[in-house]
Amino acid sequence: MRFKEKVVLITGGSTGIGRATALAFAREGASVMIGDVDNSAAEVVQTIVAAGGVAYFQRCNVSDGAQVDDLVQQCVGRFGGLHAAFNNAGILPTTKLFHEADGDEFDRVIAVDVKGVFNAMKAEIRHMLNNGGGAIVNTASVAGVIADPGMAAYVAAKHAVVGLTKAAAIEYARNDIRVNAIAPGLVDTPMTSRWLADPAFREMFFAASPIGRAAKPEEIAGTVLHLCSDAASFTNGQIAIIDGGQTSH
Repeated sequence: MRFKEKVVLITGGSTGIGRATALAFAREGASVMIGDVDNSAAEVVQTIVAAGGVAYFQRCNVSDGAQVDDLVQQCVGRFGGLHAAFNNAGILPTTKLFHEADGDEFDRVIAVDVKGVFNAMKAEIRHMLNNGGGAIVNTASVAGVIADPGMAAYVAAKHAVVGLTKAAAIEYARNDIRVNAIAPGLVDTPMTSRWLADPAFREMFFAASPIGRAAKPEEIAGTVLHLCSDAASFTNGQIAIIDGGQTSH
């Protein structure tokens, strides 16, 4: 029960990594606030409550700063505080070569994957500055430390998340606010289902992967909880790569 009497805010908590992390925080005693544009996040809340936990869902488009500000205010008002945040909301563009990429789609990826994290961090930090600090974890990707073909917008966005994480980490370390990011490799989630359903992609990727499989969302959640816990009290500005060895060669 590492998070008993703690309040955690999660964006993008309806499916995949966000869902698994919300359930894991709740199992360890946290009150969980979920912000998402996907109403299926309500099912995650129902699952938590049915197991005896405490959770609430508020619809929120993270690209809209006013909605994010309200999400944080509602979290604090409902649960009495905010001790940790997992900024996980994101979208994945279609795979296209750089010269064929769509400008409008690029803008959408930046609006959600970069500005969404920026909006969330601003609102969370403003609260934490006046309330004893806290821990923030952002979802980057291995695409934030390497590049893959056909993924220019996503690579740009996730590199930006890495930069935002480091910038905030050095600015607020002496305010007892720690900011880190996770960089997952391929994870079996609804967002990656189109890749994993492609036999050619599976054969190519798994042949090159040291571990030879995709991660389960629960295998990513554990790192998020660690980074938000007191056990990681000296971990700040770091990018935790969770990729089964993909980037090690």
